Order: sequence, then structure tokens, then C-alpha cells
Amino acid sequence: MSRIGKKPVPVPTGVTATVSGQQVKIKGPKGELSFTLPENLKVDKTADGVEVEPRDDSKQARAMWGMSRTMVANLIKGVTDGYSQVLEIQGVGFRAAMKGKDLQLQIGFSHEVLHPIPGGIEVKVSGAKQEIITVSGISKQMVGQVASDIRSYRPPEPYQGKGIRYQGEYIFRKEGKKK
Repeated sequence: MSRIGKKPVPVPTGVTATVSGQQVKIKGPKGELSFTLPENLKVDKTADGVEVEPRDDSKQARAMWGMSRTMVANLIKGVTDGYSQVLEIQGVGFRAAMKGKDLQLQIGFSHEVLHPIPGGIEVKVSGAKQEIITVSGISKQMVGQVASDIRSYRPPEPYQGKGIRYQGEYIFRKEGKKK
């Protein structure tokens, strides 16, 4: 039995959850999100909230049970509070700026990197030297994917620590060559 899957997802006030078949739609103050559950799970809306249960005792159904319940909980948190990811740029002359709807990065290449921002995601650049990038939105998956894509242009390297990193990320530093 899944400890996570057993708990119903509470629906706060101001949020409406509709269940039709395998589709769960959540509408809240920040927007609307939906998720389609796998066929071997059943979902119901009760007085306690949204409940997810396996249809049978197969290994596949038990594996998807807790994950699907967490996906529904992420939808509810996204439409009420939203998600955000903070990235830091470290390096001499490295900086970011918004150019229209694109993120412009100067990160040590001979050219500037332009990253297009998808719809539903908001990016802000702040800091004294424009070194802090905040990615926010209602979809946890999209916020994480955009932050990961931005970080992938110049991941932090272990010798000098230059690059784009998540806020609070620890970079294991290596010692350079010895003579």
C-alpha cells in the first residue's frame, strides 16, 4: 500500500476540482491545469478532496498510485501558490537580461545566448550585476524544465565554480594541477 497514495488531496477554498473519467481539472486563482491519470487507477472527488485508488493489485497500478496522487497535489499547489526556481550566475562578466520575451545570457561565449520563454512561464532578472534569474509559473514541470534548460547552457564547473547554478546548490570543488 502506498502511504502517499492513501491520503486524499484536500481541495482548498477558492479552488474547484472536476473529475471526468481519468481527467482531473483544477481551476484556481492563478489559472487552470489538468492531468490525465493512467487507466489502471481510478479517481473520485469526495468530501475529503480528490482520492486516487488502484483498480487492481498489479505492480504497475501500485507504482503509479503515489505518483498520480502527487501530480494532483502539485496541480492544486500550482493554481493556488505557484512554483518558482531561482538560478544564480557566477563568473566575471556573466549576466542576464530580458530582451523582449526572450532571456539574453552573456555567459562567456563569443555570442549572446537567447533563450525563448514559453507561454505560462514568467522570468525575472535581478541583482546588482543582473546575476539572479527567477523562473516562476503554475506548472511545476514547466518551471523545472525551463530552469534546467537555462542551466544547461553553462553548468557550473568544478575548478573555478563559474556557470549557472540553482540557488543553494553545492558545487564540489576540485583542486587544480600541481607542479
